[in-house]
Amino acid sequence: MFKNLLFITLLFAFTAVKAQNNYEIQVYGSETVETGRTMLELHSNYTVNGSKTIEDGVLPTNHVFHETIEITHGWTPWFETGFYFFNTLGSDGRSAYVGSHIRPRVAAPEAWHWPVGVSVSFEFGFQKAAYDANTTSLEIRPIIDKKWGGLYVSLNPTVDKSFVGPESNQGFIFSPNIKVSYDISKVVALGPEYYGSTGPFFHYYSSTNQQHQIFLATDLNFSPNWEFNAGYGWGLTNSTDKSIFKVILGKRF
Repeated sequence: MFKNLLFITLLFAFTAVKAQNNYEIQVYGSETVETGRTMLELHSNYTVNGSKTIEDGVLPTNHVFHETIEITHGWTPWFETGFYFFNTLGSDGRSAYVGSHIRPRVAAPEAWHWPVGVSVSFEFGFQKAAYDANTTSLEIRPIIDKKWGGLYVSLNPTVDKSFVGPESNQGFIFSPNIKVSYDISKVVALGPEYYGSTGPFFHYYSSTNQQHQIFLATDLNFSPNWEFNAGYGWGLTNSTDKSIFKVILGKRF
């Protein structure tokens, strides 16, 4: 019964498929946190070259730090729940607690022996209008990944829906994320990450209003209880912050 329900849920997510904001810059893998364990992560990034004026009541992002605390607990081998606490540090009154999200996620159990890893998360929460004009939103993130030897690929064909704000009258906004990495040693993996936002289905934004970012990122796999990801990103359109440095540090308990 559960297998059928999960299949329907995943199918809905793929058919329902705005860019991931710069508080949590990450392409997800399909695995969930192990049963009874908790992952604590700190997502840190600094916008080297971002927006410099207030737009739609949203404060500029240039020369600002974003610090996000993520706490994820594994309840079963196929179900976890994550909690986010977004914070920003910057001059001119830009230091503040920004908002919080909750993110339940289900995965296809390993016992099914699928040829690829598959999971889907549903992230819901709020953020202050001074930092995001769309103050209440839902993100649906299907996750498909696979590793061939040293090569790893993860696809996150994400969609976002705003319930309060200027985009609340729009449909689901397509925000694809892609990660490719290759193990250059037992510890170090390198590769690109892509983050985009093309607009509502069949009513896509013009090319200049779309958001596209490319990161060159590294993952350090020095312990199964630790997570480390870092990278430098470039924005490819006028609507995207031009350059960002990010670090993710996580520990399993």
